[in-house]
Amino acid sequence: MYCRTLQEPLVIVSPWNKVLKCAAAAACLACTLSVTARAGGLSAYLPLNLEPEMERQIERVLILADEPILKRPYPVELVRAALPAACKRDVALCTRVQQILERYSSDHGITHASATGALNNGAHVVLPNEHGLTSNSDWEVSAQGYIQPSDYLLASVGVLAYSGRTEFTGSMLSVGFNWAQLDVGYRDHWLSPMTDSSQLLSTESPTLPSVTLSNWEPFTRLGIQYEFALTRLSQVSTNTGNSLTGNNILYNGVASRGDPRVMSMQLSIEPFPGWSLGINRNLEYGGGSGLPSSASFLARDFFKPSGLSQTQGNQQASYISRFIFPGKTPFAVYFQYAGEDNSNGGSYLLGNAALSAGIDFPRLWKHFDATYEVSEWQNIWYVHNIFLDGMTSDGLVLGNWGADQRNFNDGVGARSQMLRVGWEPPFGGYLEARARMLANEGYYGGDIRQYTSGEPAAFPYSHFYEFSLTYSRPWNGLTVGAEADAGRDVYAGSFTRLSAFVRLGDGHSRAADDAGDDDDTPYGGAPDQRSSEVFVDAGVNVNQVRADLGPPIPITTTPVGFGAHFGLGARRAVSEFNDLGVRLELDDVAGHSLIGVRALDYRHRFGDTFALGLFAGVDRYNLATPAYSMYAGVGLQWRNFMPWLPKWDLGFDFRYGQNIARDHVLPTDPVTTRPDSFYKISSGVLYISRAF
Repeated sequence: MYCRTLQEPLVIVSPWNKVLKCAAAAACLACTLSVTARAGGLSAYLPLNLEPEMERQIERVLILADEPILKRPYPVELVRAALPAACKRDVALCTRVQQILERYSSDHGITHASATGALNNGAHVVLPNEHGLTSNSDWEVSAQGYIQPSDYLLASVGVLAYSGRTEFTGSMLSVGFNWAQLDVGYRDHWLSPMTDSSQLLSTESPTLPSVTLSNWEPFTRLGIQYEFALTRLSQVSTNTGNSLTGNNILYNGVASRGDPRVMSMQLSIEPFPGWSLGINRNLEYGGGSGLPSSASFLARDFFKPSGLSQTQGNQQASYISRFIFPGKTPFAVYFQYAGEDNSNGGSYLLGNAALSAGIDFPRLWKHFDATYEVSEWQNIWYVHNIFLDGMTSDGLVLGNWGADQRNFNDGVGARSQMLRVGWEPPFGGYLEARARMLANEGYYGGDIRQYTSGEPAAFPYSHFYEFSLTYSRPWNGLTVGAEADAGRDVYAGSFTRLSAFVRLGDGHSRAADDAGDDDDTPYGGAPDQRSSEVFVDAGVNVNQVRADLGPPIPITTTPVGFGAHFGLGARRAVSEFNDLGVRLELDDVAGHSLIGVRALDYRHRFGDTFALGLFAGVDRYNLATPAYSMYAGVGLQWRNFMPWLPKWDLGFDFRYGQNIARDHVLPTDPVTTRPDSFYKISSGVLYISRAF
């Protein structure tokens, strides 16, 4: 069996099938080896997007504990294992999380209960990531509990209800061990390091019944984790959303109505503390019209993206990563690069791409925390020519909330942003302000990749805005709070929602809030600062662009050009001579801005004088509509090249962007026999870097 080396690229279609088989075989081998030791117990899960003030505390603890999480819901035992490291950094926060986990300390108990009443006015919009809840719902209740007769058996019961819908979110039977846990029931899934905009699977639509196999505790020194989930979409059976009223499946001229299945997967590694890398995959299949839906088809073709699953299924895939900077003010930087299709020039290149990036500070200036996330996706996301409802359930997308802020089945590209700031005021409790924005592109999307004369005109969407302010605090063993929501939808309709809630509390006292208030620094037990650094780069790039707009237009190559370069990054030592980090690059290339995000930025130090670097990431080329693809390169660095000015380095990088692509969706695009244009960008960068 072929197994890739660490230097080889992860691939998504035909070569990716080798990677998936290799990873699955490695996971099975590791599981087999684990049996030789006494297996640990399974784990319950914390609620997902039902108790946001609690979940925010968990997110902050995991960053402080150097745990680069790539999926949710969070396993209780994983959070419990992370607490000792987090307690060295923030005693008060750690104490509150410990009290939350006390809900799971017995062999039975109530772990979540919440009741919300609301007043609303104006447009009816789907509230992002809230299991299909809309702004006009004037009430919401949810509860979860469990019975655990054994370390290896857990029965959970849950319910979520709001105006017009009742679901059994959180109800499942779990059996297994720390390295192989089987969950059958209404389990949420979130396959992304993003906290606001998961591209493949999220809680945007109501929870579906599923069968999930995963491990909550990473195994082997590579920190391997896996998750496989199988579910059936709700498109025609119990659908109350905006799906098509007629046939929703069309294959080989045969139309039918049915509920397709979706198989989802995440494989990830954490080879070094604070850095993780993974791949995700969704496959929508079956449902009717003669499409295969057997277990043998799934077993045979799920790992063959270039086979029948490409011609008889609807596929999505993504690369994901998370990096934690463990400095005096720690933060996490994370990325997701996803695709609805493969791209020319290499099956590892994702077509019709989506890029998401985020940065999360668990605490700023002692009493604040902040998160910023941005997502941008090209056309034809969540729509399909066989599965006419696309990757949706109950009329809502399975992934990014922003794709529900448009006409159903209009596969137009868009960009969303989210800023969240939290404050722990001196009078107690937690105050959070959040702003969301969405801008749809100005062309007709549908499920087409190339503009043709006579197609529908672009819908005149407005920008979507949402602003919310939430305050919560403990009171007599409960958590009470209120939230104000206001915004404007993509049809220019305004909406407001005022709500008050009461939830099962974590029992923490004001004394716990005040723990550590006398510290002189934001955190106790900060690590050695010499092992991590942030840096800025400034310099010049020399570049050449090869443009292939499609036949019959000849391929052209620009003259050698020059442009400004700026970079901002962070890195940490992972061994005596090796560093890992992330970097954002901004360049002017042929009159257009080129943004590069390095999810992998490796450096090997040869003493204090020289260093060799290898890197890989994603390019965004700012053309008439954004063009995306992957890029990679090598670099040399002369460290401390001016002895009288320490931490000033001189560097040179060579970068190559392979087939940076965009579809011909505009009337001004060239008419060719292919629906997309490709750009290969070669560049060298000479820059000065200053580390802090």
